[in-house]
Amino acid sequence: MTDLSSMELFPFRIPLKLRFRRVTWREGVVIHGPAGWGEFSPFPDYPPEVTVRWLAAALEAACSPWPQARRSMVAVNVTVPAIGADEAAVLVAGSGCTTAKVKVAEPGQTFQEDLDRVAAVRDALGPRGKLRIDVNAAWTVPEAIGAIEALAVYGLEYVEQPVRTIDELAEVRAAVDVPIAADEAVRLSADPMRVVDQGAADILVLKPQPMGGVRRALDLARRCGLPVVVSSALETSVGLAAGVALAAALPELPYACGLGTATLLDGDLTDEPLAPLWGAIAVRRPEPSMELLRRWTADRDTESRVMRRLRHAAEILT
Repeated sequence: MTDLSSMELFPFRIPLKLRFRRVTWREGVVIHGPAGWGEFSPFPDYPPEVTVRWLAAALEAACSPWPQARRSMVAVNVTVPAIGADEAAVLVAGSGCTTAKVKVAEPGQTFQEDLDRVAAVRDALGPRGKLRIDVNAAWTVPEAIGAIEALAVYGLEYVEQPVRTIDELAEVRAAVDVPIAADEAVRLSADPMRVVDQGAADILVLKPQPMGGVRRALDLARRCGLPVVVSSALETSVGLAAGVALAAALPELPYACGLGTATLLDGDLTDEPLAPLWGAIAVRRPEPSMELLRRWTADRDTESRVMRRLRHAAEILT
């Protein structure tokens, strides 16, 4: 269903508490349809052929019921942006989570800063906590191998997308003992199964909005034969609800999910955000409030930009 004229559209713009993925604001459009609310919030640098999947996910959420849930709670990790070591330790200690995902390889930062941040998070988690790192495809193969070997002393659960291509992932995976998780290589690929077929990953990271919706991600999880981690794309609680629905519907959920990101935003569109409590999120679908939709209404320039992207994606999807 791509007839946006029959739905309510609310452009929004919400600041982040900390810089994340080189952005300081999250902006997009929430869509109200017959089945509820969906969110369209692709990152600013994504081209139309990518943003069309985000719109497909938003329309699925607005127009179709979620798959049947198999669980009522979803364990989540605390996400640690590329911040200072002391700040990272405080964030983890106050999160209530026993798993942490640490962003590394931020442009303009040194590897020593990554080492310090990861060491601080390990201390904050304690020896029993689980620690994973997310590289966002920033390393070359030699850099990845060297960095993973250096960081492995902190007991890494896995390394997420250390390099860019599927061939490079396979090369790194063959050279290190730490499990490799694929994110961008899955959600940006025309054929996500290539990662599996080429033996390039031990784990797949699935994000409903970038992948085109809960059902498409659930289908891939069933076909891939690998464990999966459900993660967010830094959405408001409206978008996060799709990730929670996917995690709740999976037959098995061996890893904590990257869905505890509502706390990274300095505001939300609902009075009951999908924020973790003691390392878990209850499976539910919060409703936006009109007061908060008004509070976080996008300014004129942002509204023009996000609506233009929405319409372009709708033309491609149609």
